[in-house]
Amino acid sequence: MPLAAVNGISLNYQVKGDRAKGTDIKGAAPLVVLIMGTGSPGRVWELHQVPALVAAGYRVCTFDNRGIAPSSEAAGGMTIDDLVGDTAALIELLDEGPALVAGTSMGARVAQELALARPDLVRKAVFMAGHGRLDQFQKTLSIGEHEMDAGGVNLPPKYEAALTAVMNLSPATLADANAARDWLDLFEFTGGAVSPGVRAQRAMDHDFDRLQAYRGIKVPCLAIGFADDRMIPPYLSREVAQMIPDARYQEIPDTGHFGYLERPDAVNKVLLEFFAG
Repeated sequence: MPLAAVNGISLNYQVKGDRAKGTDIKGAAPLVVLIMGTGSPGRVWELHQVPALVAAGYRVCTFDNRGIAPSSEAAGGMTIDDLVGDTAALIELLDEGPALVAGTSMGARVAQELALARPDLVRKAVFMAGHGRLDQFQKTLSIGEHEMDAGGVNLPPKYEAALTAVMNLSPATLADANAARDWLDLFEFTGGAVSPGVRAQRAMDHDFDRLQAYRGIKVPCLAIGFADDRMIPPYLSREVAQMIPDARYQEIPDTGHFGYLERPDAVNKVLLEFFAG
């Protein structure tokens, strides 16, 4: 993946298209920019969303947000405005805007703010587990994470895996013994010490309310809620759609916070229908 010098930092990114269809060439097809959530690299989109979008004839850009190496880690701290500026600068660098934009969780917040601040760069926007505020549970959880990071606390791997599963997956998935075992093994394998950049992402402001501001978003928007999401309950995603003029809301059943990984076919169907509509 190339490194782009944008917004005062280095940003690791990749653009993919279908060579057989000629969409691997700049400007040959609409560009989709995917924005990942807290603590995860852009390559997570490669599992399900990138192949579906490329097969549908799109060019797709994924990237590592600041905080995720090899992008600049910005361990000294960052704001949501920094992340919005990074994404805007990347779209401008690619010179293929306005782009179709989709983000999840923290990435959804970035997409929301980008749609508000830079509508010239956004053709349509999708917010998975989007939110214009946090309720008391999310605030307390986020502050608790930050306190653990500050104290250098590392949870036992199996306990961390179980906690990650219960916070990010649907009970329907955890009730399936084989699926639960596979997910728990994955979380145990990929867990461990948190990098300084991820700690900086997790330490961002938790006491915000942007709902009224989102009345100013004018581009076509879709908010996707995951029915069993404990991290960002679907009512928080629904109220974003309620604030944005003419925005749509769609809720996907039997999905937790990682719905785009847990039920990718359902998520991709909604994503593709909205972008094509």
